Amino acid sequence: MHHKELIITIKERRDVMQVTQETLAELSGVGLRTLKQFESGKGNPTLMTLQKLADVLGMEVCLKLKNITSAK
Repeated sequence: MHHKELIITIKERRDVMQVTQETLAELSGVGLRTLKQFESGKGNPTLMTLQKLADVLGMEVCLKLKNITSAK
């Protein structure tokens, strides 16, 4: 999932659950400023931050790794 899609997904889930940014920050232990920066597209959260948000929102973080081989 790309960064913009991730932001949209988190925002939409928060809206569906009727959770404010302030409440999500408090419940997840993520700083309000960090959350606001992320949702505005200015932040780059760590996997730990994403996991904290996902836990509160009833979501799951899945990491997909691709094997990229370089052309020689």
